[in-house]
Amino acid sequence: MSWYASLNISYSHQEGVTRAQHEHKGPLRILKSLYPEGAGICHNVLIHPPSGLVGGDTLDIRIQVQDKAHALITTPGATRFYRSQALLAQQNVNATLRGESRLEWVPLEALAYDGCRALNQCVFDLKDASEMIAWDITALGMPSADLPFKSGDFTQHFEIKDRWLDRGLIRGDDRDLLQSPLGLNGRKSISTLVFASALAMTSSRRDQLLEIARSVIATKCAEGQSSKTIPGYLEMQVGATSPNAHVIVVRMLSGLVEPSMHLCRNIWLAWRSNIWGLKKVKPRIWSM
Repeated sequence: MSWYASLNISYSHQEGVTRAQHEHKGPLRILKSLYPEGAGICHNVLIHPPSGLVGGDTLDIRIQVQDKAHALITTPGATRFYRSQALLAQQNVNATLRGESRLEWVPLEALAYDGCRALNQCVFDLKDASEMIAWDITALGMPSADLPFKSGDFTQHFEIKDRWLDRGLIRGDDRDLLQSPLGLNGRKSISTLVFASALAMTSSRRDQLLEIARSVIATKCAEGQSSKTIPGYLEMQVGATSPNAHVIVVRMLSGLVEPSMHLCRNIWLAWRSNIWGLKKVKPRIWSM
């Protein structure tokens, strides 16, 4: 039996408060809105009680962020795509930002199990003077449990509408892609972090964002390589670039998902602190 679930969230800003209104169908919803940074920034946690998707399942998430609203959305655990015999499992995220709004899309990783058939699609439409920080973090198989990704296929689609598109198909039996130095080079985690602006950024702002990202990369990779707390930094490959005046992109390959998640979080915190003047506040659910 296949599950279909949808969630529509609309964020508005009135009298200094960002409020979320939502409606859902099926097993997908948000918990209570939280305000650990004050009334202007609304934190929400997406909850999917089945905790994973099998062939035929679809999660359809639609987000509207209105002028001056600021939303932060995360998840309590990984989005799990389980083995499928034939049908496709899908998660579709579509977000539209208007006015001077901001969105932080910072879910935990997507986990592609061996034999899955999956599409993980995120499309962000930035209008007017809106800005966002978002990431897509994927783990292929469960290498720590000796459960590699050897079969099935996983399609990633990460798009800033009219500005930038990253789409790729990863097949478990494509050894050239998975093992070649021109491909994933044996790494099991693929991550992308972006800062995007509807308005074209000045050269100085782009340089600032890149410098922040590269400084965090240098510092955290050096710390990670000398520490046993977060394994996997030694084999990590990471770089930051700006393909156009609207987008800053950080790409990562790592043997385990933990160092990529750790690095994404630290760059995200540095960006929001230096560019938006916000505190380095992590969602409370991550500490549970």
